[in-house]
Amino acid sequence: MSMKEVINDLLGYEGLKIIQRPDIFNFSLDSTLLASFATINKADKMIVDLGCGNAPIPLFLSLRTKAKIYGIEIQPEIADLAKRSVELNKLENQITILEEDIKNAYLKLGVSCFDVVTCNPPYFIYKETSNINKNDYLTIARHEVKITLAEVLISANRLLKEGGRLAMVHRTDRLIDVLDAFRKYGIEPKRLRFVYPKQSSKESLIILLEGMKSKGKGNLKVLPPLYVYNENNTYTDEILEIFRYRGEVVKK
Repeated sequence: MSMKEVINDLLGYEGLKIIQRPDIFNFSLDSTLLASFATINKADKMIVDLGCGNAPIPLFLSLRTKAKIYGIEIQPEIADLAKRSVELNKLENQITILEEDIKNAYLKLGVSCFDVVTCNPPYFIYKETSNINKNDYLTIARHEVKITLAEVLISANRLLKEGGRLAMVHRTDRLIDVLDAFRKYGIEPKRLRFVYPKQSSKESLIILLEGMKSKGKGNLKVLPPLYVYNENNTYTDEILEIFRYRGEVVKK
């Protein structure tokens, strides 16, 4: 293990461990919220996380389901962190990490095979004038350098079965872009939740959106808002419940 690597408890308790490289990449709260938000049914057999980073979403989802979980990550060093985090938790039989471009994932995994796709995509449109991070790892994670929102939706559509679900976290200021892309590429928005820093916050910064691969239109549900912090900057009870999640599945 590199001197720059650290091992953290994924959800703040001794259950799942994750290998981090604070100098290049740490997973965000957004990923944890997405893994908790996604609808997982008992009948689901195949799940894929697009742009999995160091695998926080696959690891969290292993608490919620016995389904086979794939993580797709294009950056070799980040994919390596993900693979070793999976091994650290002895989850190799359930989670497989592939170092691959999201756009080509269907070539390795097949078409119309997945019940659930999750994605915490790059939030920012990349322009030559973009205020990008000097850290290439973070630039790729945060800006649409390697993949655009449209390409994520095209890939999700290819991977999903009819009736399968895509769950995504994104910035609220790109809500129209996200809704437009979902419907344009055959994923009908079904559940939407706005995330606010605090109850007193003047605006939502993050959205959680789930859609279904379906020819039917409509029936979008807007869920109650999710508040991350209390006014005294401690986590809200709902966020703490997510962090403490033990899951119904005890034995793999």
